[in-house]
Amino acid sequence: MENRLWGIHELAAYLGVPKQTLYQWRTKGYGPPGRRIGKYVKYLPSEVEHWVKEQGAA
Repeated sequence: MENRLWGIHELAAYLGVPKQTLYQWRTKGYGPPGRRIGKYVKYLPSEVEHWVKEQGAA
């Protein structure tokens, strides 16, 4: 299933950063937009890719 949501492990692997960095970013309101689904935070791959592209635009 190619359109599935990413968890913190998939996002960390994709971005090449530690999971703890992602938790810190989320606390500070930085990073790709995530959605809380139950007790989990999930990410849409298309939104993550868009966020990554925006980082180079500055």
